[in-house]
Formats: sequence, C-alpha cells, structure tokens
Amino acid sequence: MARMLVMNDEAGAALSQVKHICLGGEALPESLVNDIAALTKAHVENMYGPTETTIWSTTGTATGAAGVVGIGTPIANTQVYILDAAMQPQPIGVPGELWIGGDGVTRGYWRREDLTAERFVADPFSKRDGARLYRTGDLARWLPAGGIEFLGRTDFQVKLRGYRIELGEIETALDALDGVRQSVVVVREDAPGVQMLVGYLLADGPVDEAALKAALAEELPAHMIPARFVALDAFPLTPNRKVDRMALPVPPAPGLAARPKPAAALAAAPAAGAAQPEAAGLDIDVETEIAQIWTATLGVANISARDNFFDLGGHSLLAVQAHREIKGRLGVQTLSITDIFRHPVLEDLAAAVTKKLGAGGAAPVSQPAPQPAPAPAAVAAPHPAAATAPQPEPVPVLAGAAAPGAVDTMAQRREMRAARRHRKSG
Repeated sequence: MARMLVMNDEAGAALSQVKHICLGGEALPESLVNDIAALTKAHVENMYGPTETTIWSTTGTATGAAGVVGIGTPIANTQVYILDAAMQPQPIGVPGELWIGGDGVTRGYWRREDLTAERFVADPFSKRDGARLYRTGDLARWLPAGGIEFLGRTDFQVKLRGYRIELGEIETALDALDGVRQSVVVVREDAPGVQMLVGYLLADGPVDEAALKAALAEELPAHMIPARFVALDAFPLTPNRKVDRMALPVPPAPGLAARPKPAAALAAAPAAGAAQPEAAGLDIDVETEIAQIWTATLGVANISARDNFFDLGGHSLLAVQAHREIKGRLGVQTLSITDIFRHPVLEDLAAAVTKKLGAGGAAPVSQPAPQPAPAPAAVAAPHPAAATAPQPEPVPVLAGAAAPGAVDTMAQRREMRAARRHRKSG
C-alpha cells in the first residue's frame, strides 16, 4: 500500500502534509524509505509484529540505511528473544529464530490445539506464572547498537501484499494438476519494489499459463496464484540434493514472453496495409498505445483487444504503474486509478480513455513504447514484517561474544527446520 501511495501523484501530494507515518505488514526496503523522504518530511516508523502477538511487537525509526530497514526494539510490556535450535540466546550478530513474549501474546489458535502447542510455549526467561513465548518463524539477529535486523523466514511462509502465504500450499495444488510432475514456488523481486509469485514446473508438455491459473483459481484465492510460470527440464540442486531456490532462473524479460493472439482477435485485426484505427479524430491509436504500456508493465507480448489486465498477471501495484504511464503518455489528466479497475479489458479501457481525451483535448503525438530495464539477478524476497518498539525487560545475550563477520544464514534456517522436524517426530 505504501508503494502504491508513493507511485500515485495525488497520494504523493497528500503525503507531503502528513507528519507521522507508521509502516508495517512487510519488510521495509531502503528504496521505499527514500521515495517517501522525497515526498514528505514526515517521521517514518517501521513497525513489526505478527497477529499472534496483537499486531505490533517492535518498532524503530526508518532511515535510508542500506538494504532492508531494521525492525527496532520491543514496545512496552513486550520481550523479544533471538534463540538457537535449543532455545538458547544467540550472541550479538548471530542469526536465530525470533520469539516474542509479554502481554501481547495471545491465547492461541481457535480449536487448533496442536498448532497452538507448536507455536506457543512456556517462557523459560520469565518468572511470571503462565508466561508464554510465541515462535514467529522469522530469522533475525541483534545489532551492536541494540536494534534487531530482520533476515527472512526459517520456513517457506512469506507475506505478499499483506497476505500470509504458505508456498507449500501452492506447490501442493500445482502438483495435483494433470501434466505437472513437480513444482517449486518462490517470491521474486526482479524489479525494485515489485514482488510476485513465480511457479517453476517440471511438466510433461508445454505450459499454458492461462489454463494453470484457471485450474488453481478453483482451489486457491487470487493472492496465492502465481503471476508467472516457468517450465524447466530440471531444478537446480544444492550439494545435498535439495532444490536450490536461490538458483532458479529469472523469468523471461518483459516483452519477450510472446503469447499467441486468440483466433477471435486475429479475425478482428485489420488486414495488412489497412489504415489503423484512430481515436475519435485524435492522431494516435489509443488501444495500441495502451497495449504497448501493458506489454512493458506485465512482460506479456501480443496483447489483444479482449485481454484482461489482471488475467495477464496484473495486480494493484502494477495497476498504479500502468495508470501513471497511460496518464502521462497519452496526456489524459482525468484518468483515475479506479478507471483501471473499472475497465480491466484493453478494448474497454481504450474506449474510456478515448472518451476522456475527446472531452478534454487532443492527445500528444505517439511516442515509442517504454523499454523495460534488463531483469536484474534474482533477489530473495524478504518475508514481510509488521511492528512496534520500546523495551521493558532485558533480553538475554551472551556477554562478550564477538559478532562474526560472515554468517551462513541458509545453514541456520536448515538447522532450525531439522530441529523442528525432530521435535515433531519425537
């Protein structure tokens, strides 16, 4: 939501009048903090905490530091511990699983005694009767200055656009489809600030993205359906023969994922050499201009008149981006973001834009389609956080321990998962 506000001109202007901004729900990247700072002098607070501990548990002032902004320190009546697999405190700088105690810890999950027992345990650091800790599943470490750095997840749960998502649940639904032998789903951030689910498949034949999405829609909510699918001959593996998620390839660059036009669209297309349609006396083809913008935004070529922006992989954040491009490129100042949602089909949106241009003046001369930037190397999508801050009880830390220069974070995650499986089996 914060990213959408920054990308929208009207919302950006409104932010300039705001004095305090509290952000939470996902990990806060430095780039977003810098974008907000360019719009407003407001104090920005990064908030972290899961629903199970009453939403906010730590907080810290957000500055344009490198990478992902830290999650600060515990709020009042809250204790935070960073522990190893044996539930012993980790030294400063050493990653461990983040546990939360204090007054905000809830009673558990409704009618889920097994899950409650797994995630809520007796607090070994508290002298209060009945005190419990909540296991967040988040990986973090203490910083020398006293704050906490969020590092990701110890499992395969992620948070995307405010939704908690179990990647394994999506993989199970994919594996159940005919023709899919195995699947791996990850969150990618190949364009700064734009995260999306990508499904990698070992399939018996060609991958039809539209058919896969339609089949998954019968089992999963919309926010759990991958935006892109990539068919592979084999998954990259780690030395111990596990799928190496960090080595999965970047999906095809925007504009290269060519898609055949439906027969109906081909039949309706003008014959070669025929005059291209123009928009109510304007000197451009509005539909073609918008299709080019969609191609650059969504990475899908050969878009036809009856294609739906959201069926092609669009979501609210990309809708804001497309709205900004259409508004600026076609000079249609009266186009609102709601028009993108009200007219998601290309032909319908083009008609709406043409009507607005006819009522508000001529559009500028057509310009070349925006060229997408080359896809950068894969970026591991950080698990979203949510949060809050001050600190009442001391957090146990091994005194005098030196912070190591380099820490094998992935090894820490593997050890924690192995320990958790051992406890379950025991």
